[in-house]
Amino acid sequence: MLLPIQLSTASPEPMYHQIEVQLRGLILGGKLTEGTPLPSIRELALDLSCSVITIRRVYQDLENEGLIRTRQGTGTFVARVETEQRERNRLETVARAFGEAVETAVRYDCGPEEMRRLLEEAIVRREQREHPKGKGDQIHE
Repeated sequence: MLLPIQLSTASPEPMYHQIEVQLRGLILGGKLTEGTPLPSIRELALDLSCSVITIRRVYQDLENEGLIRTRQGTGTFVARVETEQRERNRLETVARAFGEAVETAVRYDCGPEEMRRLLEEAIVRREQREHPKGKGDQIHE
């Protein structure tokens, strides 16, 4: 199974952290559901061109959080995640990202109104990417 994990060598975040954050997001975001088999440590290390030790650490951390389970002889699987935990993580993650965006905006001397405008523009761009208007999609009044 190929996981949609993107690593950046330009990122100041360590590789294990990039992998762990993205894998946690796939699980808590519902993209990987309970019982989904995960690649073996060796397979994922090979897929991501990183060390087996790096993936072992990620899997251990996520297992300690109760997000994955390893069964001797059968592999590693996504564990059951309660809806409440999934929702709490979803909101905390978005709030943290917004907080970081606000801090960046403040460093660049953006005021509250500029921040609101930029957020609204980002939402509109996202919606346009999700639902592009094709040549045949004309609006009739």
